[in-house]
Amino acid sequence: MANDNIFSGLKVVDLASFIAGPGAAVILSDFGAEVIKVEPPTGDTWRIGYKIPPQPRAKDNYPWHLNNRNKRGLALDLKSPEAKEVVRRLVEWADVLIVNTPHPAREKLKLGYDDVAQWNPRLIYADVTGYGDNGPDAQLPGFDITAYWARSGLLSLTRDAGAPPTLPVAGSGDHGTAVSLYSAIVTALYRRERTGKGSYVTTSLLASGVWACAVSVQAALCDASFYPLHDRASPPNATFNVYRAADDSWFVIVLTPDKWPALANGIGRPDLLTDDRFADGAKQAVNSAALTAILDQAFAAQPMAHWHEIFEQAHLTFGVVQAPGDVIKDPQLKANDIVVPLDGAGGNIEFTIGSPLQIHGVAKVPAKRAPGLGEHSEEILTQLGFSTPEIAGLQASGTVPKAAQRAA
Repeated sequence: MANDNIFSGLKVVDLASFIAGPGAAVILSDFGAEVIKVEPPTGDTWRIGYKIPPQPRAKDNYPWHLNNRNKRGLALDLKSPEAKEVVRRLVEWADVLIVNTPHPAREKLKLGYDDVAQWNPRLIYADVTGYGDNGPDAQLPGFDITAYWARSGLLSLTRDAGAPPTLPVAGSGDHGTAVSLYSAIVTALYRRERTGKGSYVTTSLLASGVWACAVSVQAALCDASFYPLHDRASPPNATFNVYRAADDSWFVIVLTPDKWPALANGIGRPDLLTDDRFADGAKQAVNSAALTAILDQAFAAQPMAHWHEIFEQAHLTFGVVQAPGDVIKDPQLKANDIVVPLDGAGGNIEFTIGSPLQIHGVAKVPAKRAPGLGEHSEEILTQLGFSTPEIAGLQASGTVPKAAQRAA
């Protein structure tokens, strides 16, 4: 594939913290954008994310490299009076500015769109919030578990009957929102190509969560009647359910009615095809508990490898429930650049997760480690036109601390 770096020359300032905003910047960097990561002198809080339970424990800072690869790092105390000039030059330099600072704090720091757009009318100002720009809860802080998952309806639905809501996978809502923000940025860049004008674009964890839950939320808008929470032993549809093989592997099957004969024959029970209880979809629904029990017994008699072969031969749609340790061994990941090499991180971090967008014929930029805190501060300030004495003054005032060690 050619590496034509679609966003070569595109300049991005990532002022955001944690995952969603920085994740959007990572996608831009994958296609060649130059990204400057701006952090407070204490660092983005996500630098210690891997130390906070229940995140998987490791000696290497894997989430930092995941969400900040390919960036250069600038440490900057935005509360310092001298920081305004640094921000001004960053904005003048940038095509895209990504922010997620809470709006009250942003107003105090004079980092709102109206504050900075005067310096660069072509700027794409990309804002990600918890709950949106308007409404009674616009100022509430939000994480993906609170805004994307809990508030959107997703958390109420992703559980079985009788079970309380549980904690979702960390960062899953953030990464979905990162794609939403990236899409808004690219749309605004296309508009700028046509009009020459910059834009103020935004998304929220709540909006992305509701979009992910849109089938159910749209149903509620239409006053639809909802089935009870999923009960594996007595589901609405036994051929859309989770089962366990003899080797304790769990898998899900999702079958259309025309596949029922193939399933019955595949499990060695052609007699079910003449059983009046399962003669059609309506009768199967009424007798779903009985059919589930039959399928449970059949599937428990053979290991997953057996069922994998049966399902493939019969063209039945299924999915094996894989743990992360299984996922990384899945050949589909490397074959499709879902997992890619990561250069320079050291330790046990040799690979990272590629962003989910692919453009055929275009290779992404090879992934490089995330920056240490303030690692490129002097280099960036020089690029912005600050003289050596000016840089020394910024360091002496604490506005731009001297670079920390490389390690994240």
